Amino acid sequence: MCRLTLVFWLMALAVPGYSASKNLLVLGDSLSAEYGLTRGTGWVSLLQQRLVEGNHGATVINASISGETTAGGKTRLPDLLKQHRPAILILELGGNDGLRGLSLPATQANLSDMIGIAKAAGTRVLLLGMQVPPNYGPDYSRRFAAMYRQLAQAPGVTLVPFLLAGLDDTDKFFQPDRIHPNQRAQAIMLDNVWSRLKPLLK
Repeated sequence: MCRLTLVFWLMALAVPGYSASKNLLVLGDSLSAEYGLTRGTGWVSLLQQRLVEGNHGATVINASISGETTAGGKTRLPDLLKQHRPAILILELGGNDGLRGLSLPATQANLSDMIGIAKAAGTRVLLLGMQVPPNYGPDYSRRFAAMYRQLAQAPGVTLVPFLLAGLDDTDKFFQPDRIHPNQRAQAIMLDNVWSRLKPLLK
């Protein structure tokens, strides 16, 4: 390699948005942490299987924790990025904030900060949109869903509009608590993510 080529290669490594890693980091809550499911059957595990079957050469690191909030994710993210250097961050947080009725501006600020931290590390962001039950009031539910669309307007962010799209039959697709998707739902959740993730893998 000539000296000039080496210089340009090193410059490319320093450009934000570039990552030589093929790691995918999933930062989520119980929806991604296989809550109530047999290990290895959640949508994140199914994603790893699909990547292997498709010879994408990517590895999934699942850093999801049941009960996680955006504040907790924001605290953990810098170390996770430093440790795994992912090419893509799949950000699945906010649901627990909504279920606890936490401040929407605070939730949005936490998500925005995480997006900024990831982008500064040269990591692209796939944001998984969520919704809250209507019993929180139509205004809160509307503003909660709109929050993800607003965040996705930032450059370098791709949005999955609603992770749980297609799971309208609660009895068929949810565990008895009617909050956590069951094993039957996981393939549908993966397809919701895959439609927006696949183009980012090229």
